[in-house]
Amino acid sequence: MAEASVTSKGQITIPIEIRRAMGIRSHDRVVFTVLPNGTAVMRAKTKSVSDLAGILKPKSKKRVATEKLGFC
Repeated sequence: MAEASVTSKGQITIPIEIRRAMGIRSHDRVVFTVLPNGTAVMRAKTKSVSDLAGILKPKSKKRVATEKLGFC
């Protein structure tokens, strides 16, 4: 189990074994979520929205103009 101390400014250093396991590098962002039972979950935000481009396969080749979708 990894452990860290909180500084007087509320900062912690994520232990190296946790950073390696989660693939966290310098300047990555992390998100903390507190569950109803008091457990805190930390998730690494190592992907940007642009990394997700093209991961879904379209069901058809048919294209629809954005005007028809009501965005404009």
